[in-house]
Amino acid sequence: MPKVLLVEDNEMNRDMLSRRLIRRGFEVELAVDGQEGVDKANTANADIILLDLSLPIIDGWEVARRIRQNPALNQTPILALTAHALNEDRDKALEAGCDDYDTKPVELPRLLEKIEALLAKKRSA
Repeated sequence: MPKVLLVEDNEMNRDMLSRRLIRRGFEVELAVDGQEGVDKANTANADIILLDLSLPIIDGWEVARRIRQNPALNQTPILALTAHALNEDRDKALEAGCDDYDTKPVELPRLLEKIEALLAKKRSA
């Protein structure tokens, strides 16, 4: 069962997405702000990180940069989740160390496809 670290400050989004992922067979670890996201990324041994970019304490772009500074997490995919839908926001997320990007509101089938693609890429690396 793949483990997802979901870093999301909005309680409604966090609850909805975590319940839907659990129903699909994922184990879900939660973080509610950027600092907790960095801390849990270093200890949770997640297979993939779903990272909101608009977070309190440390924004998601900085969270991605800090996660990528840990050599043990270089192969852990990071999927940015954000309401920011501009190409420059996507580029900024990828430059910060995210592997892919998806917009909110989350469309679960599309998100699951992206998660599966990133997990498959990780397994084949």
